[in-house]
Amino acid sequence: MASIGIIANPASGKDIRRLVSYATTIDNREKVNIVKRIILAAQSMGIDTVWFMPDTFQIGWEAIDDLTADGRCTVSCRMLEIPVTASAADTTAAASAMERLGVGCAVVLGGDGTCRAAAKGVDRMPLLPVSTGTNNVYPAMTEGTVAGMAAAITALSRDRRALCIQDKYLEVSVNGGQPDIALIDAAITDDIWVGSRAVWKPAKLRYICVTRCHPASIGFSAVAGCVQVVRAEDRFGLSVKLEKSGEKMIAPVAAGVLEELRLAQVGRLAPDTPQKITAEGNCMIALDGEREMTAHEGDVIAFTLRMNGPVRVLPEKALEEATANGSFYRKTK
Repeated sequence: MASIGIIANPASGKDIRRLVSYATTIDNREKVNIVKRIILAAQSMGIDTVWFMPDTFQIGWEAIDDLTADGRCTVSCRMLEIPVTASAADTTAAASAMERLGVGCAVVLGGDGTCRAAAKGVDRMPLLPVSTGTNNVYPAMTEGTVAGMAAAITALSRDRRALCIQDKYLEVSVNGGQPDIALIDAAITDDIWVGSRAVWKPAKLRYICVTRCHPASIGFSAVAGCVQVVRAEDRFGLSVKLEKSGEKMIAPVAAGVLEELRLAQVGRLAPDTPQKITAEGNCMIALDGEREMTAHEGDVIAFTLRMNGPVRVLPEKALEEATANGSFYRKTK
């Protein structure tokens, strides 16, 4: 029996960045359509069971009902029995439950924040992130059919790791306390009012650490990416310090927005070596674009690059492997 999981975040793609930039909106009805394509593709590749995260919009049930009404659903579709809190905790709990059930691969629909929440709940289960959020770097804009095929191929593979990459992540702590994580970037901002969790005032940024960065990305990691490219497979990260007296530069910090920033210092992050910053005033730490941690003047904030992060499916590699193995051939009756 081979299974995949689908974690679809109904809240992704709806934050304040749609009001302050020109970010794309993917509504929940379209997420249902994406989920239907994932199911159909996965069942065509030989998956027996699909597990779903329950959510407030009932994306999974909508997809199941539509496909059942059309007579198209042939796999066993099952909903996880976990509490629904309408928070990121649902994603973490769903990912953890899927791993305990032995699910072969989980498709995660959302943004960097959703993927971060899923990563906190898994150890070995591969994740296939599909972008439906804002300013995304970790999840890619992968067509649902392709995602379903790749997830199924991975779940059915005897060597799943060969179709994946183990990503880096940032471990972030304040005064040596309980750490949190970021998959792409962690930033210190002077904007201490939470309000919307998303950070949308680049002028308030003071320090950015990234696991990877590229100028083709959108968001805080693009600031570092406009200085130096760091790829997912590179065994280092980058840090960027911003000050009013720094060198002028521009970077695509939001959709359609290239912001002027002041670059003061650039450094390399080595694995397992904490980069410590003493807070010069009250501040917040944004993890993958969302304010999650608070620090006060004199607090020591530590950023540590770790190499043993979540296992991420490489869809093209999975499909190329399937082609090489003849997985698309069917016996003639």
